[in-house]
Amino acid sequence: MNAYTAAEQRNFKLFISFDYLSSGPWSPDQVIQNIKTYADSPAQFKVDGKPFVSTFEGVTSAGDWSAIKAAVPIYFVPDWTSVGPEKFSQYLSDVDGAFSWDAWPEGANDMTDVEDKAWKSALGSKSYMMGISPWFYTNLPQWKKNWVWRGDSLWHDRWQQVLEVQPDFVEIITWNDYGESHYIGPIRSAGIPTGAQRYVDNMPHDSWRTFLPYYIEAYKFGNTTLPDIPQDKLVFWYRINPANSGSSGGTTGNNPDYQPPLNPAVVLEDKIFIDAMVTAPADVTVQIGSNPPTTVRATTAGINLLTVPFNGQTGDSVSFKIVRGGTTVLTATGKGITNNCEDGLVNYNAWVGES
Repeated sequence: MNAYTAAEQRNFKLFISFDYLSSGPWSPDQVIQNIKTYADSPAQFKVDGKPFVSTFEGVTSAGDWSAIKAAVPIYFVPDWTSVGPEKFSQYLSDVDGAFSWDAWPEGANDMTDVEDKAWKSALGSKSYMMGISPWFYTNLPQWKKNWVWRGDSLWHDRWQQVLEVQPDFVEIITWNDYGESHYIGPIRSAGIPTGAQRYVDNMPHDSWRTFLPYYIEAYKFGNTTLPDIPQDKLVFWYRINPANSGSSGGTTGNNPDYQPPLNPAVVLEDKIFIDAMVTAPADVTVQIGSNPPTTVRATTAGINLLTVPFNGQTGDSVSFKIVRGGTTVLTATGKGITNNCEDGLVNYNAWVGES
């Protein structure tokens, strides 16, 4: 209720996504009642005049939705990612589309859009909602969760893939799930799960939102390129601990429940990742502490993904600058990189900043 009340005051739209995993299946009556409670709210997101509804899994309750849709008109786009696009066809008559939670790569691989295109093909005329996420690291033993998936260039890569795939909807995973490190909203201490403070405190992700207006505008207009860039800008992110600088705390690369567990140092790259938004080609210089600087080239106007390896370097800060024609256009400073891990545990979360 509080979320809808706040959204109404800010002309913001919401939809309900029913979580079928954390506490088990919802009864059809519960689902219907919740949808009806908020269906007439001005904050309710609607498609074709119907409340948009999704889920987090729940495919074992797929048979409930025919009756639910008969009781209350909805535009239903569930996340039943576990069945995969090939087997989803058996449910097409009871859905308006599908949402894929498959937003992270497995193992030491970068994310591709192969599965996204498979979902679009399997859905035919039905809607596809594409999940995108910047990161994933969780160490919450009370929930039996302790793994990391490759983030690295994921945030940049997935937005390029959104422009290529052109899904009907895009869902960012997430605004404030601090325990899994994929938040893009401000850090609110009250929302951090017990045990996650170590890897969330002082690890802002706000700057991942900086380029969203450009990506969103391009996506909404069906473009594969971004609109004109008004000014030079840097967004940068990296881990503050090298992958082998301390104890993993039992963290595995991959989710061992259904993927082969790997050493996190195999999955993650010790690199600084930079989205350099430039109005014209320019050099970007990065310096870790007092170590020699490294210069990389942003070759085209627009957003350039650049990387600089740690190469064993540490320092109290990381400095950045854009240089064009021998003139420094802008400078920025990021958090330091250190082998001194809090409580001896490597922090696999990302620190994100901007110029």
